[in-house]
Amino acid sequence: MPRSQATVETSNASKYLQQLCKHFAHKVAVEYDPASARVDFPFGDCRMRADERELTIECDAQSPEGLERAQLVIDDHLARFAWREKPAIVWVAKS
Repeated sequence: MPRSQATVETSNASKYLQQLCKHFAHKVAVEYDPASARVDFPFGDCRMRADERELTIECDAQSPEGLERAQLVIDDHLARFAWREKPAIVWVAKS
């Protein structure tokens, strides 16, 4: 199962986690609190953790294409919500 992780340095990690989850909850199953989240996309799942310094996002999918799509959805939405900070989102493959 393909997996990846991205860590975004920001003091607004909890804010972004909650914004992403509220937005995604309109279309997919989401469970979250201010410090952690799980988003179940049809093409893959993402888990998020927020602390005072960073937002950590881990995604997995049944296929490389599903994983890429999950990453693109997270990238696109986080870039919109965090447009003032312009966060660097770098995905690293996990085994």
